[in-house]
Amino acid sequence: MPKLQVALDLIELKRAVDIAKEVAEFVDWIEVGTPLIKSEGMNAVRVMKKTFRNHEIVADMKTIDTGALEVEMCAKSGADVVIILALSNDSTIEEAIRSARKYGCKVMADLINHPNPVDRAKELEELGVDYVNVHVGIDVQMLGYDPIEILKEVVKEVSIPVAVAGGLDADRASLCVSMGAEIVIVGSNIVKTKNPRESAMKFRKAIDSAKPVEIAKKSLDEEIREILMRVTTPNVSDAMHRAKAMDGIYPIVKGKKVVGKAVTVFTLDGDWAKPVEAIDVAKEGEVIVIKCSGDSSAVWGELATRSCMNKGIAGVIVDGAVRDVDDIVRLDFPVFAKKVVPNAGEPKGFGEINVKIVCGGVEVNPGDWIIADDNGVMVLPKRRAYEIAKRALEVKKHEDRIRAEIEGGKTLAEIVELYKWEKVK
Repeated sequence: MPKLQVALDLIELKRAVDIAKEVAEFVDWIEVGTPLIKSEGMNAVRVMKKTFRNHEIVADMKTIDTGALEVEMCAKSGADVVIILALSNDSTIEEAIRSARKYGCKVMADLINHPNPVDRAKELEELGVDYVNVHVGIDVQMLGYDPIEILKEVVKEVSIPVAVAGGLDADRASLCVSMGAEIVIVGSNIVKTKNPRESAMKFRKAIDSAKPVEIAKKSLDEEIREILMRVTTPNVSDAMHRAKAMDGIYPIVKGKKVVGKAVTVFTLDGDWAKPVEAIDVAKEGEVIVIKCSGDSSAVWGELATRSCMNKGIAGVIVDGAVRDVDDIVRLDFPVFAKKVVPNAGEPKGFGEINVKIVCGGVEVNPGDWIIADDNGVMVLPKRRAYEIAKRALEVKKHEDRIRAEIEGGKTLAEIVELYKWEKVK
C-alpha cells in the first residue's frame, strides 16, 4: 500500500501538533518540515514522536553537510526517517547513511533542484540511501513546474522506494502512485485547508485506489485567470510582499470582480477617442486600463460601457474621470475610476493604445494581468503573473486555515504566536 506523508511546513509547533492530530487517522508518515525544524529545533521532532508513537516521524533536515551529526541528532530525537539533499557531496551522504545504520533510522535523499535527478537517483541507490524523493520545491512550483515528468524516469531507473512531492492535488497524487511512487508527500493541500481531516481523507482514498488519471492540460493564461478568480487583491498584495494597489481608484459598481490582461490607453483630460477605440482593440476577457492627463472631464460613460459589454470585455480601469454612473450601475458592469463628473470632453484623438502607462501610481504594460475588487486594483507584471497568482493562492490557503482556527475559538495572536515572532530589538 502507498504511504501518505503529511508535510508540516509551519513555524508554530502547537499548531503543527493540532493539525497532525486532525489528520493522523489517514496518514502514515508525519513530517516535521524544514521551517518547523528551523523554528523549534529538535524539540519539534521529540514532541511529534512522543505524540504520534504509531506513525513514522520524518525529519526534513535538507542536510548538505555534517551528515553524520545531523542524522544522529534526529535519530536520538525520535526520527524514523531523515531527509538529506541529493546535492550533498557523496562523502556527506555516506556519513549520513553510516550514522543512520548506527542509530536505527533511515535516510531519504531529496532530489530538489538537482540538475540531473535521474542519474543522481541511480547514484544515490548505489550509495545506499533508503528512499529517493522526486521533489519540486514550493518556490519552483510557483513557476509552473511539477514532479510528474521526472517521476516517470526515476521509477524506471531505481529499485528503492520513490517518494514524490510538489504541490500535488488528489488526482495528481493518484497518478503518481499509478506510475510507481510508493510515498506521496502532501503539504499545503492538506495543512493549509479549512478542514485538514477531510483533505487528508480525500488524498487517502485517491492513492489507495490509484489509477491513471487524465489531467486536462490548460494554457498558462487559463490557469492564471482561474487562480486569480479564486483570490482577492489583498491576497495578491501579500504575495507581492505588500505591493501597493493603484492609488485612489475604486469601483463604481460594488461587489464586482475583474480579472484579465491589460489593454493600456494614454489620453488627455476629456479626450475620449482613444479609450473608445481601445474597445475595438481589446479581446474578450481583457481589461481596458486608461491613464488620463487630468480628471476634470470624463473619458468614459454609459455608451462606451455598453460597447464593452457587447465585446465581452472584463472591465475598465480609469485613472481619471467617468460619468453616467447611474447607468453604469444599472448595467452592473465593472468600472473602476478615480473621479465622477457630469461633463465629458471631446474626441480629439490624442494619446496612444497599448503603451506603457503609470495608472494610479503603478506601472502597467500591455499584457500585464489586472485583478480588481472592492479593495482596489492590483497589477501583476506579465513576466511573473503565474508565479504571483500561485503565491496568492498559497496566501489564501494560509488565511483559510487561520480563519478555521479562529472560528474554533482561538485568537489571531494566539494562532500565529504573535508575541514570540515580534522582531527582537
